[in-house]
Amino acid sequence: MDWSLIISILLNCLYAGAAALDEDCPTLDDGDSLSQTQLLDRLTHGCRYDRLERPITYSETGQRLPVDVYMRAYIYFMQNLEAHDLQFKIYALLQMRYLDPRLNFRNVSPKRRQPILGEEHLRNSLWMPHIFLANERDSSILGLTEKDILTSISPDGTVIVSNRIKATLYCWLNLKKFPFDEQHCSTVLESWMYNTSELVLHWEQKRPITYDGALHLTEFVLQRSWSNETVINADLSDLRHGAFAGNYSSLSFTVHLTRVVGFYLMDYFLPSMLIVAISWVSFWLQADQAPPRITLGTSTLLTFITLASAQGKTLPKVSYIKVSEVWFLGCTIFIFGSMVEFAFVNTIWRRKKSVPVKKLNSKHILKSTLSPHLLRRRSHARSRSFSGTALHKTADTGSLGGAGFNNYLTVNLPITTIKEGQVLDQQRTSRGVQKMDVNFVESAFGSMGSAQSTGAISAASSSQTLTNNNRTESAGHQEEIDLSGWTTLTPQEIAMWIDSRARFVFPLSFLVFNLFFWTFVYCI
Repeated sequence: MDWSLIISILLNCLYAGAAALDEDCPTLDDGDSLSQTQLLDRLTHGCRYDRLERPITYSETGQRLPVDVYMRAYIYFMQNLEAHDLQFKIYALLQMRYLDPRLNFRNVSPKRRQPILGEEHLRNSLWMPHIFLANERDSSILGLTEKDILTSISPDGTVIVSNRIKATLYCWLNLKKFPFDEQHCSTVLESWMYNTSELVLHWEQKRPITYDGALHLTEFVLQRSWSNETVINADLSDLRHGAFAGNYSSLSFTVHLTRVVGFYLMDYFLPSMLIVAISWVSFWLQADQAPPRITLGTSTLLTFITLASAQGKTLPKVSYIKVSEVWFLGCTIFIFGSMVEFAFVNTIWRRKKSVPVKKLNSKHILKSTLSPHLLRRRSHARSRSFSGTALHKTADTGSLGGAGFNNYLTVNLPITTIKEGQVLDQQRTSRGVQKMDVNFVESAFGSMGSAQSTGAISAASSSQTLTNNNRTESAGHQEEIDLSGWTTLTPQEIAMWIDSRARFVFPLSFLVFNLFFWTFVYCI
């Protein structure tokens, strides 16, 4: 056996394997002489780099550390909030930075001090942290022929990836004070695959959120913004991170937006004020002019409802009451109140009987107007009571002389009109005069009764009855005295009086409503 031949064959096999190994894993020697593409191909070769595995670093104690990813956002356009869809759009440049020691070429190519730049192709050959927008509805990377992706690899292995994105994000609006509302809309970034033990997100220390100087919103004003770092606890009931439970790193930045109310003041509030004021023109029209007042009231009401419905179509159907709806209800009540006032005065105008009024003030006029039938019934009751007393007195007087007594005695009493507010002494004097006249009548009938004994007995009883009747007559006369100070108004006068008061009550009430409304809007 030739041992030398066997050894030579084995050595040839080893050299062939080493050569094949060199071909499968290219060397990094003399990296300065390599082109950028050749250097990247050797750095990211499968024998050295696995793009499915995150960069692994260890602490001084040998503990495996998570990858720190630093984020920065540049907002160069923001579209107005779409209230009916509860969303807004942003156009931004998102930049993330992390360290991958496997891409360090400082020792391989010491003369190459500039970072290696590339686009989507370079990005696809590297490991990338999977970060998503947690509150997105839709998002995409901008670009015409190619996606707007910029990838940079520094000599120390720092990777910076910049993407131009367009995103439609949800924003849960609070519309209780619409259109005087302030909104806080957030953009939330979260790690998709790796939990906090594998990957941690951070904002850059200097200017993490930057806005374009020409950024302008037509309906809102950007007041301020702030950023936040937090950890999201996901369990099996929360599947937005797939089926994996754990703590995931999260970043967010929030913008504080204030709505500009100039559009709504000019297109909604001022026109509605004018429409309410136009409805008050009917107070200057006569109460019996039904066609123009009905036309004015219905046209103003329909016009205002159309204005409010056009403004409300852009808002979502929410369960709570908005400030704009309070304004709508208030103006509707004032317009509807002017129509109710017309129906009230028109009904009074068509009455045919005058109304007695105790005093010429609002309280007594409205009281007499709202209950005219009750006053008439009381007046008629007094008349019937007085008439019944007089007839009863006449019948009793006729019975004094028996069946054949045909002589009548007429007593003319003075008629005195006592106005309201007169002292009670005159009433006592009047009662004394009435009593003296009654005694005179009694004495006259008493002289006639001396001739007949039965007539005397009848005269005595009739005298007592006459005295009681005169007391009743005095009481009825007192009621007439109480009613003598009242004033009678025609229905037309009452209707015009109500219209004249409505000309001041409605505008004053609307001013008070505006005072409370605008105080609530700007002070509460």
